[in-house]
Amino acid sequence: MLVCTFGSLVGYAQRYQLASSEISFYSDAPLEDIKAETTEVQSIFDASSGEIAFRVTIQSFQFEKSLMQEHFNENYLESDKYPHATFEGTLQDFNAEKASSQSVTAAGKMTIHGVTQPVEVEGTIQPEREGWEIQATFPITVADYKIKIPKVVFYNIAEVVDVTVHFTYRPYAQP
Repeated sequence: MLVCTFGSLVGYAQRYQLASSEISFYSDAPLEDIKAETTEVQSIFDASSGEIAFRVTIQSFQFEKSLMQEHFNENYLESDKYPHATFEGTLQDFNAEKASSQSVTAAGKMTIHGVTQPVEVEGTIQPEREGWEIQATFPITVADYKIKIPKVVFYNIAEVVDVTVHFTYRPYAQP
C-alpha cells in the first residue's frame, strides 16, 4: 500500500523510509490506565511534497497485561477483521530547506477499525544527519472509529485515547 501511495512520484532523492519507529497509546480511565506500544510500523515520507503515509499492524501492540492485549485485539479492534491502521496525508507548513525543528500539521485520512476519518495532527519534524525525525501526540475518540466499549468496562477504558508517534526516517533504498 505504501509503495503504491508514492509509486507515481518521479525520482527517489527526497523520499525517505522508516528507520525506527514507536507508536504508543494511553487510555486514562477512572478505574484503570491502559498503555500499549509497538515498533512494527511501515512508513514512507516524501520531503519534496510533504506527503507521508504509515501503516501499523494492530496485533503488534504490546500491553502490560496479556488479558488487555487479548480484549484489545478480539473485542475492541477486531484485529483479525481489521489488521491494520493507516494514515495518508501531507505535512502542512513544512519546508524541506529549513535546517531546524519545525511545527507542522499532518492533514489527511486515518483509518482504524475499518473506518476512515479526516484528521489534522500537530507535531514536529526536524532534520537529522541522514534524514528526518517526526514526533506527535494526538487524541483519538474511539467512537469516531466505531470501536464499541461495553458498559460493563466503561470505567476501565477512556472514550478518548492519546496516541504518540515517534518516527526516524533515512533515505529510501530502492528495492
